[in-house]
Amino acid sequence: MTSDLDRRTEALAAPAPRRERVLARVRELAKFGSVGAVAYVVDLGLFNLLSFGPGEVLGHKPLTAKVLSVAVATLVAWVGNRYWTFSARRTATRGRELAAFVVVNVGGMLIAVGCLAISTYALGLTSPLAKNVSANVVGLALGTAFRYLAYRRLVFTGDRAPDPATTPGA
Repeated sequence: MTSDLDRRTEALAAPAPRRERVLARVRELAKFGSVGAVAYVVDLGLFNLLSFGPGEVLGHKPLTAKVLSVAVATLVAWVGNRYWTFSARRTATRGRELAAFVVVNVGGMLIAVGCLAISTYALGLTSPLAKNVSANVVGLALGTAFRYLAYRRLVFTGDRAPDPATTPGA
């Protein structure tokens, strides 16, 4: 007699056709990239406005400007990823999910801020271009890879709908 647990284990172990898994992952990455692009524009725009805009509000505090710009961009990314990219993987415990999302984004932000700190204070590169390259190109690329993997494994872990990347015949 096969138990329910045995059937579920067999279903998860059976590989979905490769093409379906690849297409599902490509769609997910496209959504993730779209949400990330919008959040990037928010982050980049706010960072530059605070650092170099009228009155250079935080021109003398580039790390503070980056922390603030990332915080606002995180809210944009939360909405997009929760309700679009990973909508089928949301959990019923929004509080836990939001806390995990914030922790992951703090990790991603620390990566970008670390790149900016090294560039500014260790290498002495203080031009607007150098600050943007270190924080918004290098830091963003490393932080994005970290976020995507962490979102899938730590944040959006619900299984309300079967994941076509892991469900046979989906």
